[in-house]
Amino acid sequence: MKAVEQWFSGRTDGPVRMVRWGNYGAPVLLFPTAGGDAEEVERFGLIDALGGLLAAGRIKVYSLDSVAGRSWVNKDDPRHSMWLQGQFDGVVASEVVPAIRADCASDSIEVITAGASVGAFNAVASLCRHPDVFRAAIGMSGTYDLSKWLHGHWSDDFYFASPIHWLPDHPDDDHMAQLRSRFVVLATGQGQWEDTGDTWKMAHALGGRSVPNRVDLWSEGHDHDWPTWREMLPLYLDDVA
Repeated sequence: MKAVEQWFSGRTDGPVRMVRWGNYGAPVLLFPTAGGDAEEVERFGLIDALGGLLAAGRIKVYSLDSVAGRSWVNKDDPRHSMWLQGQFDGVVASEVVPAIRADCASDSIEVITAGASVGAFNAVASLCRHPDVFRAAIGMSGTYDLSKWLHGHWSDDFYFASPIHWLPDHPDDDHMAQLRSRFVVLATGQGQWEDTGDTWKMAHALGGRSVPNRVDLWSEGHDHDWPTWREMLPLYLDDVA
C-alpha cells in the first residue's frame, strides 16, 4: 500500500522524495506543512484518517518534502526562498505530476491537491498555476500570504508563485478560462492559532476573477492543528474524489 520514490532535480539542485499510499483511485497530491517532509502526513495521522477512502479504492495519496517551505521556516535569505518557491512549483508541475501519472498508468489523469497551513498555499497555488493538470484544491487553515517573510525584498519569482498577488492582474486568456472550470475549497477553523484573514484574502482573489471557490468556517473548537485537519480532509475528499 505504501511506496517511496526518489530522484534528483536540477531545478532545486537536490533530491525529490515522493511517497504514495493506496493502489487505486483518484490521485491526491497532499502537501505537508511548512517544514514538513513527505511522511509528515502519515506521522500525524492524516493517512489513517483517510483509511476508509484508501481502502475503498477511492483515492491514492501522494506527498513530497516541503523543499521551499523549509527555506521560509529556516529564515533563509528571502531572495533565495522566493527563487526556491518558483523552482519548487516547476518540480511539482514538470516532475511530480508526470511521476504520478506514470504511477496511475495514465498520461492525462487530473490530480487533486490538498494541504494545511503552508501546504494549503502550495495546494491552491499549484492549481492556480496549472489548471491543465489539477482539477480541485482543498486548502485547510491556509497561510496564503507569504509576503510577511519577504522583509522588504520582492521578485518576479514570488509574484508568480503567489496567487493573491498575480491573479488580480492576470489577463482573460485560455489559462484563466480553464481555471474557472476548477474548484477550490478554503476551510479554516476559528480556534487557537488560526488566522481567517488569509483565507478571506485568497477567497477574494479567486472570486474577483470568477474562479469557483467556497469558504468553510469551522468552529472556535477547531484549532490550527492536526486534529482539525484529520476531521476536515476526509469529508472534502469524499465530495471531490
